[in-house]
Parts: sequence; structure tokens; C-alpha cells
Amino acid sequence: MSKTEYVSPEGLRLDGRRPMEMRQLRAEIGTVSRANGSAVFEMGNTKVIAAVYGPREVQNRSQLINDHALVRCEYSMANFSTGDRMRKPKGDRRSTEISLVIRQTMEACILTHLMPRSQIDIFVQVLQADGGTRSACINAATLALADAGIPMRDIVTSCSAGYLNSTPLLDLNYIEDSAGGPDVTVGILPKLDKVTLLQMDAKLPVDIFENVMGLAIEGCKAIANYIREVLLENTKQLEYRRGL
Repeated sequence: MSKTEYVSPEGLRLDGRRPMEMRQLRAEIGTVSRANGSAVFEMGNTKVIAAVYGPREVQNRSQLINDHALVRCEYSMANFSTGDRMRKPKGDRRSTEISLVIRQTMEACILTHLMPRSQIDIFVQVLQADGGTRSACINAATLALADAGIPMRDIVTSCSAGYLNSTPLLDLNYIEDSAGGPDVTVGILPKLDKVTLLQMDAKLPVDIFENVMGLAIEGCKAIANYIREVLLENTKQLEYRRGL
């Protein structure tokens, strides 16, 4: 059986993109009316919804923190998101791990000390999965937090990059993600120029790793520009509706 070519001799990937080309981005704010803030974020065929509740009173008094807010996060995948018939049990190890990753990444940007003795709940659900789900979840959560008016040091954006057929590839889809090659997921605070998340699931030589990580950071910056545009457009619409 011949080895799958993830990059053609013409330099195109399986879905027709160039190695350094991102999938199409799409976002919508205010999709869950009962939540304090919410957003849908799409990266190609990956579609994620996020809802934020809070800051509100801490439900479990034993978890109350006197000098800053408690941030909680719950990640889940809709049963129809992958097309597999197998039901994924709620609270499985992968969901718990991704919930923790999202919570830690968002805690790095939320100004929790401004909201002591309160809690902020972030719910993220994958509606359609095609690779890069944790990056899409972080991007959706950022928009939902901004929509809820929660103070942040900076927006946090995330993107992945991989290394297949000796080529660094930006923003992997499911087929590329499943190929078993190295995959680097990065989250950054773009204005502060700080990395808040770095995950890698295979070994890479240092020089190649720097290339792949640099590519993922460029992707994060492109997403940050898009998110700023979405937030600006949303603010203009709010001003228009209120006649300002």
C-alpha cells in the first residue's frame, strides 16, 4: 500500500490548501440568549459553541476564593459531531483533560482578581469535529467571555500546526491530525506577545519544532485579527441598535 501523500508535488494539501494556509474562519456572537456571553466559532468544518455564565455567586461555598474569581470549564462533544455511531460517555478522560486545558488557558487572560468571591462558568461544545477542536474551543470561549463583558488582560487565540511529508502544515484538519505526525497546539495573548498554551504529541528536532511553532503562532495572530474584527463589528451593531 502506497504511503499517503499529504502534500502533492504541486504543494497542495488534501483539501486544496497550501501548507501555510488556514481554513476559513467564521464567528457569530450572542448565539445563546440565556447566557451572559456566547459565541459560535468555525474553523473550516470544525464548529464549536461556547456559553459563559457569570461572574455570579459561588454555588458551592467550599470552592469560594476570597481574593479572586473561581473559573470553571466544561468541554463536551455532541454525539453527532463526528458521525461515529459509538456514544462518547460524558466525563471521559479526554473531555476532562481538554476542560482543564481550556480552563487554564482562559485563567491566564481573565482578570480574576477584579471579581473576588464569584464564579465564572465556561461551557464549550463541539457541534462538528474536523481537527483542531481544542483551538476552536479556546477561540469560541474568548469571544463568549468578551461578549459577557468579563475583563481580560488580552484576548487569547489558539491554532495548531503539524509536520507531515517533511513539510510544516498550518491548521490541521482531521485526516492530517490522524496521520500520526507531530502536532503542536499553541495559545497566545497576541498584544502581550505571551504564550499561554503549548501542547505537542510527538518528538521533533529543535529546528523543525521552532518552524512549526512559529507557524502556529502566525496562525494565532491571524485569528486574533479576525476576532478583533468580529468584536468591532458586533460593537458597531450594538451602537446602531441603541441609536448611539
